[in-house]
Amino acid sequence: MELLHGKYGKMDLGKYFKNKNIFISGHTGFKGSWLLTWLHLLGANIKGYALEPLNSFDLYNVINGNDLCSSIIADITDKEKLKYEIINFKPDFIFHLAAQPLVIESYKNPLYTFEVNTLGTANILEAMRCLAKPCIAVMVTTDKVYHNYESGQAYKEDDRLGGYDPYSASKGAAEIIIDCYKQSFFNQSEFKNHHKSISVARAGNVIGGGDWSKYRIIPDIVRALTENKDIEIRNPSAIRPWQHVLEPIRGYLKLAALQSVDPILYGDSYNFGPKLSDNLTVKQIVEASIKIWGSGNYVISSSQNQVHEAGLLQLDISKAIDKLDWIPKFTSLQAINKTVNWYKKFHEEENNAYNLVCEDINKINIDHF
Repeated sequence: MELLHGKYGKMDLGKYFKNKNIFISGHTGFKGSWLLTWLHLLGANIKGYALEPLNSFDLYNVINGNDLCSSIIADITDKEKLKYEIINFKPDFIFHLAAQPLVIESYKNPLYTFEVNTLGTANILEAMRCLAKPCIAVMVTTDKVYHNYESGQAYKEDDRLGGYDPYSASKGAAEIIIDCYKQSFFNQSEFKNHHKSISVARAGNVIGGGDWSKYRIIPDIVRALTENKDIEIRNPSAIRPWQHVLEPIRGYLKLAALQSVDPILYGDSYNFGPKLSDNLTVKQIVEASIKIWGSGNYVISSSQNQVHEAGLLQLDISKAIDKLDWIPKFTSLQAINKTVNWYKKFHEEENNAYNLVCEDINKINIDHF
């Protein structure tokens, strides 16, 4: 039984999503595939909207994601197509995950990054504005929306937004757009007229089985280990809020469920990340992964053409703890252990990705929710 706890006591999570219409943008991505699987297990009626997965081995394909939802392959910048799919589906919940999510890619394609991450977000909100029924939305952004001084400060939800690189800036801009729609069209003081509740979820560096993206530490590690190559590290001393993918997704689901109980109280912004004492460097992540895998070596990249990436980023998660009664259940090392072992099992046995995802979801349902 999936239980969450909070102001309203124990609540059966399945009760809030079973047989409900749930629209997921970005359902073919790494996080989207995990969220899709969990909602499918809860008995939801799901429509996904995203671009085609890039590779045959991407998580969505290997879990047979088309069997878990009605999948619409389209661009989120196509505002008329997106609006049509949302309005005709009549969603009870929207989880907006679609994005260009990579910092390095944003340097190569800044305009595309801004178009997808800002206009794509605006298109979701505009379709929601035209939806003639109550709806709850969780808008997923990133921990990188904050103006990062790299001073050791743990950022709170009301701290200044900003962004050095195009990805971070695009997500900060998306948050300004979200706030504009919340104030102009979905103002809480007029909830009885529009019946829309919007929250924002900011999550740190997420790791977990099935991520094969370029320029991400765990996929890079696994590729090197499976090919018996040295792991190349770009920024060994960089500190990130590492967390298992099910941690923020558990937060998204809990947040949406609580919004359905009190749409005004919970329609807010929340950080989801590890405890402040639990941040690891990239080098520590690599060394732990090698130990778990049982073999491997790493080298420090000597490239002089590296783009700027933040060296230190920390989140204050006290609001999610206090208001949502959400708290991380895995340490960073436990998250690494779960993730690397997922890849080991996947590497050893074909056609088991869906079972591995379900196994992790069911485990966190029983032991950690």
